[in-house]
Amino acid sequence: MFFLKKALKILRLTLIIAFAWSILVVVMYRFLPVYFTPLMFSRCIEQLGRGEEIKWYHEWIPLEDMPRSMPVAVIASEDQKFLSHYGFDYQAIEQAAKDHIEGGKKLRGGSTISQQTAKNVFLWQGRSWVRKGLEAYFTFLIETLWSKQRIMEVYLNSIEMGDGIYGVQACAQEHFGVDARNLTRSDCALIAATLPNPLRYSSKYPGPYMRKRVRQIERQMKHVPAFKMD
Repeated sequence: MFFLKKALKILRLTLIIAFAWSILVVVMYRFLPVYFTPLMFSRCIEQLGRGEEIKWYHEWIPLEDMPRSMPVAVIASEDQKFLSHYGFDYQAIEQAAKDHIEGGKKLRGGSTISQQTAKNVFLWQGRSWVRKGLEAYFTFLIETLWSKQRIMEVYLNSIEMGDGIYGVQACAQEHFGVDARNLTRSDCALIAATLPNPLRYSSKYPGPYMRKRVRQIERQMKHVPAFKMD
């Protein structure tokens, strides 16, 4: 009984410390640039495991240094309800589950930009229930403690956009030969078109399918409300 009480006390203290630490980190990242993420480290380990040189291209820039079309493009492509939801698109989640049950298809994601940001910045990759639960928790925290502009800023600076490429500035430099602020509307749509699988689809060498996706995204961008950059 003594050991059980001791174990419960340690567990309770551990949970309190973990909770306090999670709040502190989220508050810190409300103001500080995110220079690295768990995904970046895991990709480096994968590269080393394949006997490759480490590729890590990342440069943090503020949201106002990005073209206005960039957030509009990812909203149109990835999360059209971003400005109105509170972190979760329940309709998309329900539809994804319905498609899986009725069609036997592989369960596709219903993740919002907020969920993707929470996963990329605070968590490891994978599909376990533990990770999904923590993803929901951190999504709630950033939606509560950050603005939509901050979520978008962190997302566009940390999202994987190619092999070893993270964030819009690195992608602009490596794939377009310009700084992010000089990307065109079509460039932004092309980058957004790669995001479902940036290791498969390239914004540097887009094929016919990618060109088609760009046209679709550009049409959808016309219906996205203006995104405030500050």
